[in-house]
Amino acid sequence: MPLYKTITVNEETSLAIWKVQETEENLWLGVTLTPYCQNRFNGMKSELHRKAFLSIRHLLANYGYTDADLIYDENGKPHLKDGNFISITHSHNFTGIIISSTEHVGIDIEMQRDKILRIAHKFTPFEEYRTLANTAAVVRKLTIVWGAKESLYKIYGHRGVSFLHHINVQDFKFDTNNTTAQIIFQGNLSNYKIRFLEFEQFTCVYATRDKE
Repeated sequence: MPLYKTITVNEETSLAIWKVQETEENLWLGVTLTPYCQNRFNGMKSELHRKAFLSIRHLLANYGYTDADLIYDENGKPHLKDGNFISITHSHNFTGIIISSTEHVGIDIEMQRDKILRIAHKFTPFEEYRTLANTAAVVRKLTIVWGAKESLYKIYGHRGVSFLHHINVQDFKFDTNNTTAQIIFQGNLSNYKIRFLEFEQFTCVYATRDKE
């Protein structure tokens, strides 16, 4: 089974990434879905989405969970029945989850693509990145920023939050593999730690609440 990578963030938090290479039939092995999740699965027309959905159940099993341990709230946000915190992501043939026993967490995987240049102005002040050496570097940085904001949005869970106006990601260097971010919304300020890694033209970003 292609468990691609696991990372221990701290004593309470870890994440796992899956590279989907199996057939859909093989991904069903050992998986039983609840009626709710089976109904969601049945509505997926894309084989890629179905395989990603099943691979996430294998990632859950890596932490001792089954599909029955996963529930979704009215906004579609996933939760674990035992009270641990979880966030889920998928992009093309990569899926990932992050689980913590003590804090809200968020994760996002994105493919690095030039199309992000066209939408950058919608989620970040693009002029901040004009000093980078080349287009590839701009795409990498923008993908990290987008992933950070997506991860934070998953944590915050408030539909009124704007990527552009309410979430601020501090500038960073690629080799640090981390940065910080803030959400300022309705007069409230919260701080977060952002970490990222790059692999096979993909970017994975994950966020935790800054306890300091």
